[in-house]
Amino acid sequence: MNFRKFATTLLTFLFVGVFAVTLTEMVLSQSNSNSNNSDDESNPYSNYSGVRIDPNGVLRRDHSLDYGRVNEQYLMSARASYSHLPKNVQTKSLIRYISLNRLEKALIDGNGTVTEEMKYLAGLQRIRYVFYFPESKDIVIAGPAEGWYPGYEGAMMGATSNRPVCELQDLVVALRAYAPGKEATEVVGCSIDPTEEGNARLQRFQKSFGRYDGPGRREAFVRGLRESLGMQTIRVDGIPASTHAAGVMVAADYRMKQIGIGVEPVPRGVRIDTFIANAEPSGGNALFRWYFVPDYQSVLLTEDRTGMELIGSGVKLVAEDEVVTATGERIVQKGKIDKASKVFSKSFTAEYAKLSQKSLVFAQLRNFVDMLVCAAHLRQEDFYGKAGWSMEFFGNEEKYAVQTFSAPSQVEPVVGSAVRKGLFMVPIGGGVEIEPQVALQPGNAKTEEKNQITDVRNNVKLELQPGQWWWD
Repeated sequence: MNFRKFATTLLTFLFVGVFAVTLTEMVLSQSNSNSNNSDDESNPYSNYSGVRIDPNGVLRRDHSLDYGRVNEQYLMSARASYSHLPKNVQTKSLIRYISLNRLEKALIDGNGTVTEEMKYLAGLQRIRYVFYFPESKDIVIAGPAEGWYPGYEGAMMGATSNRPVCELQDLVVALRAYAPGKEATEVVGCSIDPTEEGNARLQRFQKSFGRYDGPGRREAFVRGLRESLGMQTIRVDGIPASTHAAGVMVAADYRMKQIGIGVEPVPRGVRIDTFIANAEPSGGNALFRWYFVPDYQSVLLTEDRTGMELIGSGVKLVAEDEVVTATGERIVQKGKIDKASKVFSKSFTAEYAKLSQKSLVFAQLRNFVDMLVCAAHLRQEDFYGKAGWSMEFFGNEEKYAVQTFSAPSQVEPVVGSAVRKGLFMVPIGGGVEIEPQVALQPGNAKTEEKNQITDVRNNVKLELQPGQWWWD
C-alpha cells in the first residue's frame, strides 16, 4: 500500500536497535534535554503545544504547562482573568455558526483589527459542519463552542470542557493551502528524521561498543547513540514552517513518539499500551513507523454537496515496519507489522479522544486536519466562485500575518532504552503527512441517508445585523 497517496494524516516513527547483553531488568532512559525552560521572546507563546522552538529552530519539550502540573488554583485564576469576554460569546452552545466571508468583511471594515472573538473563532472547539447558502452566498462553518481561558500547554481552552478552541490563524493556513485561483496543495505535513550520515555512524558505533553490562555502560551506550545520530532534521511540507499550525504538527509528532517509547508518561486516566512495554527482541536492526491516518468514513455530505458533517474522532493510528542498512538507508518492509507496534497503534487509537483532553496538542492536530478537509471541500465544490469570495484579506500575508513563529528545523534524538529477556532495545524516530482530498474521494465521503445534515441547514436563519459574523 502506498501510504503517501493514501494517508490523510501520517506520523512516521523510526526505531533502531536490538543488542545482546546479560541484563534482565527494565531500564528507561531519556536522552533529550528538558532543562531549557527559559522564555523565548521570538515566539508569541513561550510554551505552545507543550514545546518551545528557539530562534535557531531547535525544538525542546516543555512540561511546565502539562496536564497534572498545572494546579486547580492556576486554572481558577486563569478563568477569572477572562471574565471580560462578552456574555453572548461565553454562553455554551451546541452549535455556533461562523460565516467565513462575513468574518473577513468584518476584519476589512475594522481596518484589519483582529479582536479576541475573531482570533479564537467565537470559542469554536471543533468544526462539525460546513455549509454553503446560495441565497445569501455565505460560506459557514459550525460546531460546539463556549467561552475560553488560557489553560494547558499554552492553549486557549473551553471554560467548562477544557478542550482547545480553534484558532483563526490555523484556519487561515488551511484556507491558503486550498485558496481560490491557486494550485491546490497535495500534501501538508512534517518529518523528523535522522540523517543518513547519522544512521551510518550509529551502525558503526553499535558494532564497536563492546559489552553493555553495568549501569555505567548502559548510560555510555545511550549517550553514544545520541552523539552518533546527531541532531535530527525537521521538515515541514505544504504550509509555511513558521506558522502555529506547523508547530502543532511537529509537536504532535514528537510527543506521540515520546509516549510510544516510554520517555513521556501516559496521562493519568488514559490507558495506552506503549510500544516499549510490549517490545520483544527480534534480532537484526529493525526500525518501526507509526502512521496517524483519518477515519476515512468520517465525512458525510448532502446530496447537493452544499452541506458537510465531520463525524467521529476522525483519527486512527496504524503501523509499518522498516529496516536500516549499514549505510544508513531506510528500507520499508511492506506488510510486516511488529506485534508491539500493532498493540500500541490500536491502543492509541482507542484512547485518542481521552488523550486529546489531557494532551491538547492531539486535539489541536485533529482540529487542523478538520480545517484542511473543510478547506479542500470549499475548493473542490467551488464555494469561492459561487460566493464571489476571493479571500483578499485572509489570503494575503501582508494583511493577515500567520508566519510569526520560529520555524522548527532541528531536535535532539529521543532514546528510550529497555532491557528485556537479556536484550537491550533502543528505539528512535518521527513524521506527519496530511492529504485532505483523500477524505473527500468517492468511497470515503458518504451521502447522508436520513437528511440529518439537511435538517440542520434548513433550521439556520441568516437574519444577521450589519457586521455580525457568528450566531447560535
